[in-house]
Amino acid sequence: MNGPDRRERGLSAEDRACRHLQRHGLQVRERNFYTRRGEIDLIMEDGDTLVFVEVRYRADSTRGSALETVGPRKRRRLIHAASTYLQHRRLNCPCRFDVVAINGDSLEWVANAFDAA
Repeated sequence: MNGPDRRERGLSAEDRACRHLQRHGLQVRERNFYTRRGEIDLIMEDGDTLVFVEVRYRADSTRGSALETVGPRKRRRLIHAASTYLQHRRLNCPCRFDVVAINGDSLEWVANAFDAA
């Protein structure tokens, strides 16, 4: 299903992920940072570390889990978007990439899910 319903589900998943991360002490810096080549769902702070968060949602796992959808191509896009964000904001700080995978009602947070190298 595409269109507004898909976007609403995506925003709802991002809201849920954001609340979960806030309960664990992270603070929101920015949401939905767009570049020509991609988007970062959530940009948060965990102490002095900037955290780029990708939120993935799957209603069920018949076509694989939400976490499995963050493959090499998606990682490259996230890394590029994060690099653009850091350049535009003139930031030089510790960073990491987290993934919040929501499969139906379950939520899995993978901190430091992959490296930019």
